[in-house]
Amino acid sequence: MNYEDLYQALAPDQKSLKDSIASLQKLQKAISKEAESGDIKSLSKDLTSLTQAAADLSSTIESLSSSVNGFDTRAYFESGDFASQMLDICRENELDIQGEFPVYEMFPYRVRLDVENQDVYLDKKRIQCMRPSSFVNTVKTNQEKLKKVRFNAEGFAEELAAAYDLANAKNNRKPGYNMYLTNLYKFLTPMSRFRKDYDLQSFSYDIARLYAEFMNGMTTTKNGRVFAFGPARNGQKAIRILDANGREQFLATICFF
Repeated sequence: MNYEDLYQALAPDQKSLKDSIASLQKLQKAISKEAESGDIKSLSKDLTSLTQAAADLSSTIESLSSSVNGFDTRAYFESGDFASQMLDICRENELDIQGEFPVYEMFPYRVRLDVENQDVYLDKKRIQCMRPSSFVNTVKTNQEKLKKVRFNAEGFAEELAAAYDLANAKNNRKPGYNMYLTNLYKFLTPMSRFRKDYDLQSFSYDIARLYAEFMNGMTTTKNGRVFAFGPARNGQKAIRILDANGREQFLATICFF
């Protein structure tokens, strides 16, 4: 199954629908004027035309309904066709996507396909969409909006440094210790309700933006603390990000001095 086939099949009826509605609107205006002026002959004629236009509209609606109701949305999701086409569109447009059915990542978003209800979730937001290309465009639009949001790299680095110091103090470690970013996230969001508002995906995106500043030469915080990232090595837990050039990177640790 492919939604694009349905979309193309709906095109002729959509045009008929538009034309019928335009005709009805034109006749309505004419009938209103004729009734006001007392042009009973034209009024009678246009009422007959209105009856035919209404019948044409009803026929078009029935045809549209038949086409839409004949599209098995559950089978479309269960078969994996929606997912397969979504992946193909991402590859064709060189968009990053990772994961396996029914959960994917389109950095920094988590995408989940709800087969039972035929819905798509972008993080926690439910999106009712049966057209893979439309959904991918929605993700792209959201990604572009995120890029335009002002990011206070120095402020974020200071918050990380404070959480880093807290974690070191609790574990009797000295500055310069390479701390896992995933562990630092837990100190940055100590309570579960904080993590609901600022999940690991959001944290990863902020890390990606800080990493971009780091690669551009920002190596100290506002208060002069030097920091550095550590790449993932064999067996290390890491967070996956996309760098400023859209390339995949795996960052495991960060340290402050």
